[in-house]
Amino acid sequence: MKHLLIVYHSQSCRTEALAHAVWRGATAAEIDGVEARLLWAVQADLSDLLWADGVIFGSPENFGYLSGGMKDFLDRTFYPAQGLVDGLPYTAFVSAGNDGTGAIRALRRIASGYPLKEIGEPLIARGELSDADLTAATELGMTVAAGLELGIF
Repeated sequence: MKHLLIVYHSQSCRTEALAHAVWRGATAAEIDGVEARLLWAVQADLSDLLWADGVIFGSPENFGYLSGGMKDFLDRTFYPAQGLVDGLPYTAFVSAGNDGTGAIRALRRIASGYPLKEIGEPLIARGELSDADLTAATELGMTVAAGLELGIF
């Protein structure tokens, strides 16, 4: 059994809606070899990160950067995880009021220090969420879970 950690922070419910869509995709009936854990960033800790065979990070874009809650999770796990998660596959989703690139740039820079391995382009949902955004989030969860199940990641 593979383990997928979906860790997110949300204040406005948009990122939370995306996180739940990602989780629905990751736990779809077609995927039976992956256990997915959906955690709010302030609840997640090093043990969750070490449990994971892959991670999907979710954050709103705040002032062109990651949210404080996501940054807190990364701050709390960065040094204790050194040498323990090298090459752990990850991707991300961002709900953005602007363009989302600042949040992704920050996450990539931090993830390279762990070092984690990016496995796909992040999902950026700009403005109010659409059905297409939620569908893309569900597909993101399903794709990562299937990739873990098949040993691709």
